[in-house]
Amino acid sequence: MSVTLADVAARAGVSAATVSRVLNGNYPVAGSTRSRVLAAVEELEYVVNGPASALAAATSDLVGVLVNDIADPFFGQLAGAVQSQFGAEAAGGPRMAIICNTGGSAERELTYLTLLQRQRAAAVILTGGAIEDPAHIAALSARLRRLESAGTRIVLCGRPPLPDADVPTLAFDNRGGARRLTEHLLGLGHRTIGYLAGPAARTTTRHRLEGHRDALAAAGLAGSTDHLTLHGAYDREAGYEGALTLLDREPGLTAVLTANDTVALGACAALRERGLRIPDDVSVAGFDDLPFAVDATPALTTVRVPLQEAGARAGRLALARETLGEGIVTCPTTLVPRASTAPPPQVKP
Repeated sequence: MSVTLADVAARAGVSAATVSRVLNGNYPVAGSTRSRVLAAVEELEYVVNGPASALAAATSDLVGVLVNDIADPFFGQLAGAVQSQFGAEAAGGPRMAIICNTGGSAERELTYLTLLQRQRAAAVILTGGAIEDPAHIAALSARLRRLESAGTRIVLCGRPPLPDADVPTLAFDNRGGARRLTEHLLGLGHRTIGYLAGPAARTTTRHRLEGHRDALAAAGLAGSTDHLTLHGAYDREAGYEGALTLLDREPGLTAVLTANDTVALGACAALRERGLRIPDDVSVAGFDDLPFAVDATPALTTVRVPLQEAGARAGRLALARETLGEGIVTCPTTLVPRASTAPPPQVKP
């Protein structure tokens, strides 16, 4: 039996009129009441039906793009590439992109999806690594099913597929990229390698760390540098503080791999502060190949993630101008060796 407005009202302990006001957003409702109603909608997987469903299925020209941090060049490039597909030349005319900055919050991610459903968004694109929490994954999948049932197209870009959600997915080969980056340093002769990983609860962090450890294991170094793996944010401060901690733990450190290029810049600053030369004393490598990587001093060895190509493709998928036959495509990453990595001092001629 379909869930009704009255069912939601009973679960939330409010009147049906209050539920309607919350869902329509046309009347002020106390924050605590609104939260109870939205929680009941989520728990019961309520979808507007009857005559109202026809209205809900009539989507707008709005496309929601969810990002973790718009100030991060990684997400800025993705969002810009997505929006490049929404101009006047797009089939059906231009679209308006709404950038939703979640700040890494699981609750905010779900809230934005509810708001976009209320606005009858034509499409929603979720970018970047997913939060690894079973309860959140279940809630996210339910929210996406409701959006799809209302006529919204869903695209995942830069994150792995969701269970029980058959939507177009553009994933990045983070494992392969991290493995090749670590192999690059091992090939140069490095054995004491620090790793500044991202937040522990993110899929991108786990996949890159797995690739790093796979390369170490293949070289017979499994577990040898676990004490030199630190988790932190994807920002410069995490790189700076993390590199100082690594140096305190292991004065013989010869290389530092980082969660992304921004973290690498912070690590470079910390190494210079300690009087160490890059790469003569310590090599540093990043990830993503953001625009500033080639202009860093020295130019940063990194892994190129195809942000522009993937973002543009996600935009076309959102507009139904392209399809993915297999549903899931893993975009390749590429090792980009530059001047910030070199053989460690003890093996240099």
